[in-house]
Amino acid sequence: METLPSTPLAALAALFVSSFTSATLLPGSSEAVLVWFLLNWRDAALAAIAVATVGNTAGGLLTYAMGRLVPERKADSRAVDWLKRHGTPLLALSWVPIAGDALCAAAGWLRLPVIPAALWLLAGKLARYLVIAGAMLWW
Repeated sequence: METLPSTPLAALAALFVSSFTSATLLPGSSEAVLVWFLLNWRDAALAAIAVATVGNTAGGLLTYAMGRLVPERKADSRAVDWLKRHGTPLLALSWVPIAGDALCAAAGWLRLPVIPAALWLLAGKLARYLVIAGAMLWW
């Protein structure tokens, strides 16, 4: 049976992997890993938030890049029209389970600009982890 990481550095590495995979089509539960981390190393909360945010943003950008690999075709759907109309700011919602992965892939498929996409991804994912950590630390 595997044991949980016993040092903050190993736990941060596990948090990075979990947050990265959570932002792709692979399964992951970065919120649970963040809560577990904060229960064990409360004084390293800012490092945990930063690692989770970077990992989750990187995973979202991988999904965006995979979307860019899909040949662009004409698509008539309300969702695509909505993303075209509102653009990269919608990627602040990329943390939403299942729908967030689709937003990232669709943004890549639509060839939305990568720098604004990355910044909106980062903002949304940071906000989510700040809320989770804030609620955890407040209790």
